[in-house]
Amino acid sequence: MGNSSYYVVGGEYADTTFTLIAPGKTEERYGPFSEKEAHDTWRALTGKTVDNALIRYRIRPEEEVAGPVWHVVGGEYATTEFARIASGHKLESYGPFTRSEALAVWRSITAKSVDNAMVRYDIVTAEEMDVIRDGA
Repeated sequence: MGNSSYYVVGGEYADTTFTLIAPGKTEERYGPFSEKEAHDTWRALTGKTVDNALIRYRIRPEEEVAGPVWHVVGGEYATTEFARIASGHKLESYGPFTRSEALAVWRSITAKSVDNAMVRYDIVTAEEMDVIRDGA
């Protein structure tokens, strides 16, 4: 076991693809740990949640978790200019993710809305997400 740091990341997901955190839930992150401590924490967390098939935890190296943070945002818009969310809808946001996780979530979400030209999702940085939140 090296001197690297590790995190245990996960929580309750929307379905068994384990790409989208369940509505109303947030991704959980524990650490940093040594590799052994991360495995011990992972084992303890999975032992407590073994009866829920929608809960999953992973051990991630620090460089994956500490890298740039990305979010997937969007929803159904009022026009194809995609400047204003449609009446009766809210801006949806998912994350934070690594870039590859955000891309997987984006693919999953957009596949479900491919037949609706008024629905759009984007992958944005944490800084862009802050601007979006401030403007909402």
